[in-house]
Amino acid sequence: MRHANNRRAGRASHVARLSRRAALRKRAAARRRRLLGVAALAVLAGLALAVLGAVRWQGGGSSSSAAGQGVVEPGAAEQGAADRGGGSSPSPSPSPSMSPSMSPSPKASTHRVVKSGTGEFSTAAANGGPVGTGTIRRYSVQVEGGTGIPAAEAAKEIAGVLGDRRGWTANGRDGFQLVSSGPRDFEVKIATPDTVDRICGAAGLHTRGEVNCNVGDQVIVNLKRWLTGSPQFPGPLHEYRALIINHEVGHRIGHGHEGCPGPGRPAPAMMQQIDGLHGCEANAWPYDEKGVYLQGPGVP
Repeated sequence: MRHANNRRAGRASHVARLSRRAALRKRAAARRRRLLGVAALAVLAGLALAVLGAVRWQGGGSSSSAAGQGVVEPGAAEQGAADRGGGSSPSPSPSPSMSPSMSPSPKASTHRVVKSGTGEFSTAAANGGPVGTGTIRRYSVQVEGGTGIPAAEAAKEIAGVLGDRRGWTANGRDGFQLVSSGPRDFEVKIATPDTVDRICGAAGLHTRGEVNCNVGDQVIVNLKRWLTGSPQFPGPLHEYRALIINHEVGHRIGHGHEGCPGPGRPAPAMMQQIDGLHGCEANAWPYDEKGVYLQGPGVP
């Protein structure tokens, strides 16, 4: 009887030991699963960070978009009028004028150069008082439709050129007045290249879509030159525009072409700077700040 009891007690003890081992194995397995889960999460987190970093690097390093937009290249020729001073000549080697203090590179306008417009002109509704003394010449400013140039804006700029103390009024004999209606002595017209070719071509002048011209009582300014200047003109665009106006209006009041007066001296406004400076310094104005006429030798 004692032996039977001992056997039963031994079996019970053995079963208890087996149960404890099984429980220990389960706990160990659970710990391993937890550790594996943590490791897996760490790996996934690392991968996510790597992906985010790559995306961030790709998105932040590029700055090339919209960088290729440009402006229309200035043509080889400049101002127009079948005269190559500040505003004419189809020749591809221009060199307009400006004073030595001007900034070294002209900025093209933000307006787009269009090849053809409507062929119709609108007159700026702008009027001004007389500037200068002596003979007062009345003029209007007109802009072709489709150019995108506000006529009033152009008129203001042109009036500023003709009223500048370095302009033709400095001679004490010539004055100007901007008008929008009534009798006038001449018109300044800003036109597209095709329209310039048509108007100037009718007078036998070949502008080739590049330059300006002076026909009858009209100063025809090529839109391309007005908006882009000239590759030969190292000053700001508004100074190049001043050269166009001063040169063409200079012809209207009786001035002919002039040459370079000497190396390093300012080029006369009536010099055909489009053909090169020949040692002179570019200059847009007929007079200097002291009222001295910037003259050169007469040329045919």
